[in-house]
Amino acid sequence: MTLLQISETFKAPFGGLGAVVLIPVLPFLCFLLLGLFGKKHFAKSGGIIGTLSLAASAVLSLWTAYNYFFVSGKVNGVYRKIEALKITWLEFAPGVSIDMGLLLDPISVMMLVVVTFVSLMVHVYSLGYMKGEERFPVYYSFLSLFTFSMLGLVLSSNIFQIYIFWELVGVSSFLLIGYYFEKPSAVAASKKAFIVTRFADLGFLIGILILSFHAETLDFGTLIQRLTDSNSTPLHTAAASSFIGLSALTWGLLLVFMGGAGKSAMFPLHIWLPDAMEGPTPVSALIHAATMVVAGVYLVARLFPVFAISCPGALEVVMYVGAFSALFAAVVACTQTDIKRVLAYSTMSQIGYMMFALGVSGYGGESGLGFTASMFHLFTHAMFKALLFLGAGAVIHYVHSNEMGDMGGLRKYMPVTHLTFLIACLAIAGVPPLSGFFSKEEILTAAFHSNKLIYGIALFTAGLTAFYMFRLYFSIFWKKEYNNHKNDLNHKGHIEHKEAAVSPHSEGKGHGGEAPMTMKLPLMILGLLAVVAGFVPFGNFVSSDGKALHSEFHLTMAIAPIVFGLIGIALAFVMYKRENNLPAKISGALRGLYQSALHKFYVDEVYLFVTKKIVFNLIGRPSAWIDKNAVNGLVDAGGMFAQDSSEEIRVWQSGKVQSYAIWFLAGVLGLVLAFVYIL
Repeated sequence: MTLLQISETFKAPFGGLGAVVLIPVLPFLCFLLLGLFGKKHFAKSGGIIGTLSLAASAVLSLWTAYNYFFVSGKVNGVYRKIEALKITWLEFAPGVSIDMGLLLDPISVMMLVVVTFVSLMVHVYSLGYMKGEERFPVYYSFLSLFTFSMLGLVLSSNIFQIYIFWELVGVSSFLLIGYYFEKPSAVAASKKAFIVTRFADLGFLIGILILSFHAETLDFGTLIQRLTDSNSTPLHTAAASSFIGLSALTWGLLLVFMGGAGKSAMFPLHIWLPDAMEGPTPVSALIHAATMVVAGVYLVARLFPVFAISCPGALEVVMYVGAFSALFAAVVACTQTDIKRVLAYSTMSQIGYMMFALGVSGYGGESGLGFTASMFHLFTHAMFKALLFLGAGAVIHYVHSNEMGDMGGLRKYMPVTHLTFLIACLAIAGVPPLSGFFSKEEILTAAFHSNKLIYGIALFTAGLTAFYMFRLYFSIFWKKEYNNHKNDLNHKGHIEHKEAAVSPHSEGKGHGGEAPMTMKLPLMILGLLAVVAGFVPFGNFVSSDGKALHSEFHLTMAIAPIVFGLIGIALAFVMYKRENNLPAKISGALRGLYQSALHKFYVDEVYLFVTKKIVFNLIGRPSAWIDKNAVNGLVDAGGMFAQDSSEEIRVWQSGKVQSYAIWFLAGVLGLVLAFVYIL
């Protein structure tokens, strides 16, 4: 594509796509600027530069969303897909190439708003939270890279392009989780996240190769069309090819989902998520609300028509894995005492909700209801989950600890944080009329119409969610009187995350207030959105193949979730509003279950055992022996043979003319004798 053609493309629908290009480009330029010159030239202003660039991207995203949804995006009542800037990057043969382009449709435009807005709130919040950090510009350069990677991912027009940005998201998370690289635990956490997701991404890459081989394209639109058309040859070929009883199409989709499950921390690839809390708390908000963990949901949603129409069996796997992950994480969250780990397992549980909502859409239910509900919950969850993490950061900022035992009674000292955190807890618990109520109710409605078992699991999980979130709320803001002096003396022994102990940005009791305005303002904005986001009309949504979908709200279906949620809140109120021995009695009565959940059902230990005893001993050691004795031995033998041979023949290349003359005469004599003998 020529520059002239690109400029003409910019003049395409709703005021030009040049603005859309700037949305990811601005944070990328900020990453380069702060990464290369931040330490020397922008040591104090790096945060302002990063925040302003994200503010510009957020404004452009809102403008794009307005134009798409209300001006030029809808044709004949259906939102269209707009593909632009399709530039050939690598061409292997005529008609076989990897293109780079932009794709705008309802889910990508919605994700633009979510990613840029939440990232902007994190940037503003970090101005106060990370103030005084030695590597302040570096932190903002990493944030900008993270945001750019996710924006590139959601705008990708083909499945290989999405993989490129998928890996950039992994690199960005590695850098931010290990930001405090002088801490061994942070380094270990970053490596753990990187390695676990790399294994999952290997499956994703193989899945890409399988799907693109049979569809003969990497473009999302063409791939979906060819693999969903019942008269399509690629579909019949992919369905007919089989391995171990499963078709190539099923294998391809399951391997793609493997990549999504790794990024979104679905069981059993979830083990990196709790340890990722070693990064700064604002980073946790960005990872959990708008970037890394929602990438897997977005990937399945992007290929949803292929899952639902061509291979419902693969979508069933998505459904059951999502439902189990939601329940598993909720049970574990009920026992954790580190407030960030509680929120981490909460994210895993809510992402599980989104996954099984996609799954039930293809499981005999009403068409598209679960898809729309999943995207709706992704939208609302981003607001209240970012609020929860940033609120937790404000608490850590004040108390200098992550442990619930060091907290209590903070509502008196942190009124803004208390109110906004309460709003977020009510939202995630599904209390009407807050945002989480509407999106979660739609998911439960979709599950009820499709699979009663999944509905039962989801309903019970909703009650657990309300319980563990208000266990967290009451433990932080009620329960007992906060003793700041005692905590200041003891916090060093309890602290797990460096930012809780950093004094330059600590403004707790005796330091003039709960937090600077740069931290309180994002809390207030997100608190407002957690209240009103549920009223966004998500009806008339469309899937990634352009098929019109819908959403539904049934008041009668909302009764059971509300009752389960109120029961969970009531139990938390009785057990944790004031100090008592009821939690100890219940944990003692359920000792086996409690200890298992406290230790995360020993999944990490199973991984460690498998890694050390099986992978290392049964695979690693034999491989090392073969490498040392067979591969290296063969190479060494070849080297020794060459050395010994050279020792024997080096006398022939001595450089002495006399020796050469003797050998020459001997050769001539030998030839003469041979001729005489023959004749």
